[in-house]
Amino acid sequence: MATPKILVLGAGYGGLMTVKGLTRSLGASDAEITLVNQNPYHYFTTELHKPAAGTAHHDHARVNIASVINTNRVNFVVDRVTSINPSENKVYLENHTLDYDHLVIGLGSAPETFGIKGLLENAFFIRNIDSVRMIREHMEYMFARYKNDPKEEYLTIVVGGAGFTGIEYVGELVDRLPELCREYDLPQEKLRIVNIEAAPTVLPGFDQALIDYAVEYLKGKGVEFYLGVPIEECTKDGVVLKGGEEIKSSTVVWTGGVRGNKLVEESGIETMRGRVKVDENLRAPGHDNIYVLGDSSLVIPKEGERPYPPTAQISTQQGQYLGKHLPQLMRGESVHAFQYAPKGTVASLGNRVAIGVVGSKKLFGGSASFMKKLIDLRWLFLLGGISLVLRKGKL
Repeated sequence: MATPKILVLGAGYGGLMTVKGLTRSLGASDAEITLVNQNPYHYFTTELHKPAAGTAHHDHARVNIASVINTNRVNFVVDRVTSINPSENKVYLENHTLDYDHLVIGLGSAPETFGIKGLLENAFFIRNIDSVRMIREHMEYMFARYKNDPKEEYLTIVVGGAGFTGIEYVGELVDRLPELCREYDLPQEKLRIVNIEAAPTVLPGFDQALIDYAVEYLKGKGVEFYLGVPIEECTKDGVVLKGGEEIKSSTVVWTGGVRGNKLVEESGIETMRGRVKVDENLRAPGHDNIYVLGDSSLVIPKEGERPYPPTAQISTQQGQYLGKHLPQLMRGESVHAFQYAPKGTVASLGNRVAIGVVGSKKLFGGSASFMKKLIDLRWLFLLGGISLVLRKGKL
């Protein structure tokens, strides 16, 4: 009997946890495991706001995949997925064609633009290592131009979206900009950070006391909030808001939401806004051998309730679940349903201040920031043990 082939697409939080679990739960002759990723490194999406603002080097937010997986057990292929063909059990890459018996899709997300005109063409996105490097370099170039050509839009940064990523990025900016003012000899009073959100509040889903703390802290650092005001158009000169107000800015960064990877939609797998409503074992509807996790999956706690938001925390738990239980599912055995167990939620407002909830306890300021760092260290430990914590961890 041929050795079953397990193909894992994407080395994000879910994909890596799946592969690491499978190497423990399967013997060397039980299955052939292949991991495909576009880059030779994994990047920490929860850390990308830091290099985007320039408060950390981009290398701090990535780790070489070959250093954290067992390459004697896993075929690691660095290539870009171009299409998925479930009817033939094949995946097409730019330079390879791979077949599978069991497929795990963890390809991440794409920006959700909500049809805003000009957004894809004129805004920056906090998406990956290359995109955050571009944001930082562009912002600093605009600051450098100001001395010879003092246009206020060079010193105006517009952040679209006040969810997790948007608020964490704004928090890093308020830490970083005073340093840049000194470096480029700029008048700090001319700097503007404008955070625009179509919803009536920042950080939807957070407790109101935590939201109030975050807004007051950031306002105290000079951040301007436009809440309940959608962006209607993004141009090369800035953004136009509903109602016609224009904010001129040379640096517009969009953080206002994600949708599933278009490759999943194009494969013919049933999706909702690019995301797959998976069953209790994380399988795609109508496909017993295809599992979807991370940003491309929809996990709904109970019928009629809203799906869980796509976070690194749920992706990690999905990967741990598949890494442990996929061998049983392959054999047709029944296993318990995937149950997401939130460990707490913390949003940073810069390096030393944060807000969060752990259990029933609300955290503010320095204690929340310390908890955020512990959460980051936990992921490093899960991924690469104590050696990776010592190499990458910071308190």
